Amino acid sequence: MFSVQDRLEMLREVTAGYSNVEVDFFDGLLVDHAASRNAQLIIRGIRAISDYEHEWQMALMNRRLRPDIETMFLMAGEAYSFISSQMVKEVMRLGGPVSDLVPTAIEQRLKDKIYGVHV
Repeated sequence: MFSVQDRLEMLREVTAGYSNVEVDFFDGLLVDHAASRNAQLIIRGIRAISDYEHEWQMALMNRRLRPDIETMFLMAGEAYSFISSQMVKEVMRLGGPVSDLVPTAIEQRLKDKIYGVHV
């Protein structure tokens, strides 16, 4: 729904208060990008069992490609385990509230994109 540049801008906006967070993008393999940044750990989020299966396969491939970089899984809290970008967009398209699911600035950008006007 949003361009890479838009997504970077939104991420930078919502993480501006955290001096230890850096927002970046790359083309290619995640493990290659991690290696270029001298990272030793990749943290991947898991919301449901279906995520785990895919993430586990990805972690094993990453380990094969770069054995020196570990992968750690971080499970979402129960209150957030059902949330996905697809679900948020669907709720908004159908007129439901998403203010407790996304930051205010992101909610406004979603409204602008979905409804085509500033709401």
